[in-house]
Amino acid sequence: MLPDRTAVSRRTALRGLASAATALAVAGCAGLAATGVRFDASALVNNPTLLVATTRKPVGGARAKPWFGTERSRKITLARAALTPPDDGRFSLSAIGLSDWSIASIEPVAQIDDLLGHATSPRDLLVYIHGFNQTFEVAALDAARLSDGIKFAGYTMAFSWPSRASLLDYNWDRESAMYSRDALDQVLEDLLAHPAVGRVNIVAHSVGTMLTMEALRQLYAKLGDYSADRIGAVVFASPDIDMDVFTASVQRIGPLAPKVTIITATDDRALAVSRWVNGSTTRVGAAEKAQLEKLGLRVIDASSQGWGILNHDRFLSNAGVRQAIHDAIGSLPRVGAFAPPGIELGGNLAPPEGAQAATRADAN
Repeated sequence: MLPDRTAVSRRTALRGLASAATALAVAGCAGLAATGVRFDASALVNNPTLLVATTRKPVGGARAKPWFGTERSRKITLARAALTPPDDGRFSLSAIGLSDWSIASIEPVAQIDDLLGHATSPRDLLVYIHGFNQTFEVAALDAARLSDGIKFAGYTMAFSWPSRASLLDYNWDRESAMYSRDALDQVLEDLLAHPAVGRVNIVAHSVGTMLTMEALRQLYAKLGDYSADRIGAVVFASPDIDMDVFTASVQRIGPLAPKVTIITATDDRALAVSRWVNGSTTRVGAAEKAQLEKLGLRVIDASSQGWGILNHDRFLSNAGVRQAIHDAIGSLPRVGAFAPPGIELGGNLAPPEGAQAATRADAN
């Protein structure tokens, strides 16, 4: 086996194989999953430090892999993770998807002030909350991939709850996510109150969306409109939440609700399994777009975009979905003033053929 430092994750390897196969098949032309949309440089590339908040128990003082394990901690651990970015050279492995972010070291800290340092002016912050079946390392690196993929210009934080990282432990994971709602609520409240933080933007995935909605309910109950003033965008990617539970929750978060963008896919096989496990209840991430729009939410329908076994992580693998997240967070002018190919808030992802052709011409 290769050493850990050079090991390639399954997700990264699949991306690399897909990229190589596409390059051979269409001579460098790109589809929707690689539209060539360009943003400014991400803050993580210039300063590869990820903020961490977790309810997992540290392993060996978090001095080496796996850093944090699968068991629940009674307290929140805060830390700074030093990352190693992928090599971005034109002829590097990252050019075909075989180089990736990695964690170089973890430095636990005592409080939020220690995470943010001595900032002289506030910067926006992106909090990523992962889903089912995730190790700490995968969750942290997904946060980095997401932030870099949308070229986020502020701080990035991974909130990691104690998933057992096993396909057979769905119920444990769901309970562990709910166990962590008070911790997420506290972390968000501390961030909202900190002078170094501008808007707090949230992207949650799968089971992590259920945890996030519960924390938002608690936050709004305590802070009212102040929480809505300080929170930027809330993006729920493939939300694994019962539709009826979600509908009731939307009615309890007041002015936070219009900030919510839902990324759905009716062909999400992971949510199809979840629906069966949960007694055939409709999961929000697989609901019909019109059903969610009636709640006053923005909806991105990613159905049938790209290819995959589960179709559950298009927020990472699909450039059109990343563009939607980028626009929802508001780093670019309003939709209409800026209309890159492949995405429109409130619409489907498929661009017109002319836009695809123009994008391919730009990429070549």
